[in-house]
Amino acid sequence: MGPGDEAPAGVGPPGRDSGDPGLRGAPAAGAGRVWLREIGVTAFRNLPDQSIAPDAEINLICGDNGQGKTALLEAVYLVATSRSFRAPRLREIVRHGEAAFSVRALFAEQRGELPPMDRLQSAALHKGTLHLRLDGNEPDNIVSYARRSPVVVFYPDELQLSNGPAALRRRLLDRLGFYLAPSSVRAGTRYARALRARQELLRRPSTSLAELEAFELVAAREGASLTRSRERAVRDFAPELMRAFGKIASPDLRLTVRYAAGGSGDEAVAAEELRSRRHRDVGAKVATFGPHKDELALELDGYPARQVASQGQHRALALAMKAAESASIASSTGLWPIQLLDDISSELDPSRTEALFSFLEETRGQLLITSTREGLLREALAASNPKVFQVLGGVIREA
Repeated sequence: MGPGDEAPAGVGPPGRDSGDPGLRGAPAAGAGRVWLREIGVTAFRNLPDQSIAPDAEINLICGDNGQGKTALLEAVYLVATSRSFRAPRLREIVRHGEAAFSVRALFAEQRGELPPMDRLQSAALHKGTLHLRLDGNEPDNIVSYARRSPVVVFYPDELQLSNGPAALRRRLLDRLGFYLAPSSVRAGTRYARALRARQELLRRPSTSLAELEAFELVAAREGASLTRSRERAVRDFAPELMRAFGKIASPDLRLTVRYAAGGSGDEAVAAEELRSRRHRDVGAKVATFGPHKDELALELDGYPARQVASQGQHRALALAMKAAESASIASSTGLWPIQLLDDISSELDPSRTEALFSFLEETRGQLLITSTREGLLREALAASNPKVFQVLGGVIREA
């Protein structure tokens, strides 16, 4: 289960002795931060039962492919959000030969100059059901649980963010909307259900007009709500993305970001569009109007990025989108999220890697970075004194 199923820091001198982070740059709008103090896993993929204590600032998790680096990031993401970024079904995560898995994490949160507050979150899959606990208690709902410890993940599949299907960019906007307005999660689920029902009714030879109108009204109401949520997300996200791209890519490239709505934020307009398009939508697999047709349009020097960007520019743009996602979440929640970066150095040359970390060090988010290229990252982050872990056969040890 996860949010999508229901519908989706220390101020002071830096150092590890206190266990609390210092400033790595100017905080966005005075945002605080959340970080992972300790995480333990049991029967989770190929990882032996163990626990580690990351640094509050920057962590490098190094090792060859297939050793368990990504599994560690997946465990952090799952215990924070209730979902996996790799597996559509959580039972796929259970170690071979075991019946269940569990992840326990101690998170710390700090706002302003108040002392940090710790909380224990856990996620355990037992008999096909995911059990979540917050300080030993069952949370009110999945959404409230998943918003407590914001986390952003970047993994190789997301290199398609800038040139892949529009659905990837819609999911990005909905992740931002989840933190801006939690009600958008329910709106998205209700919209999708109503639209599927409408399409099914349109395909029937005899359909009740009243029933069809009822589903269209629900789709119009929830679709308009989802559109407004995405519009707001783009307003917050676009300037952050343009700033991040200017740091990571060539500064002489002009990036523009535009929300191309497939629906309308006006419920009455949306209802009329659905009514007027019934005949053309009869044979369609999906309606021709609505937020399921949304696009986040990206242009470089006035031309569609999908058509003109080089491979390196697409990589830089995808990374900038993740950095901007973190900054947008910090703005909406007041907390810099934990940032999980999986094997990003394999897709960047040394100069772009240095530019990426130059930008990331302006943030206050805890970083957990996996890589097979330990030397490159150690050199790029030498001034930040990262904590380094080695992973071999699933065993994670501090280097």
